[in-house]
Amino acid sequence: MKVLISGYGRMGHMIEKVLSRQGIELAAATEDVCATPPELARECVCIDFTFPQSFRANYKFLADNFKAVVVGTTGWEDIREEVIGYFHQKGTTMIYASNFSIGVNALFAAVSRASSILKGHGYEPHIEETHHIHKLDAPSGTAKSLAALVKDSLDDEVQITSKREGEVAGIHTLTLTSAVDKLTFTHEAFSREGFAVGAVYAAMLTEEIRGVHEFKELIL
Repeated sequence: MKVLISGYGRMGHMIEKVLSRQGIELAAATEDVCATPPELARECVCIDFTFPQSFRANYKFLADNFKAVVVGTTGWEDIREEVIGYFHQKGTTMIYASNFSIGVNALFAAVSRASSILKGHGYEPHIEETHHIHKLDAPSGTAKSLAALVKDSLDDEVQITSKREGEVAGIHTLTLTSAVDKLTFTHEAFSREGFAVGAVYAAMLTEEIRGVHEFKELIL
């Protein structure tokens, strides 16, 4: 398997480190994925950690040219069906996630189960998420995914508080409060490495599966 990294910032460098540790070939790392020669793209899985506006501009090129694509970029939920439809049309495998951390996806599973148990028992949900000051979207994609899980189970709207502080890799806390008690679920990322490990694992999965998948559906 060959990997091409689209977006060579902090996450791109961390993905490069994980690829090297696992002995996976890095074909290229670029800030301009649309400049990739088609013959190279056809041999590669693209791992995309760019900006929302970049992914919006590039997703058709990714689907048209790459063997498979792993999308860690968030902030394109409003065109989700359009993107998924295009990848289906082109027959290009895509795995996407609001968060590729294995720990966060375990959190999703725990929250989904707990929320279903608490339905109808008077619990009020609230999510607080904190990230570094460079993060452009707020609330985070992970917070939105958590909120959607809780809403599906509790049938209740979820308030999200977003904070941007220093170089925080990512902290997500869900509280479920009733008149008699409170449950708290927290995931804290110590660095970006957990996101990179999950994204590389997703790239490896594209060797075995076809179609468009949300990452959590593949591991839970």
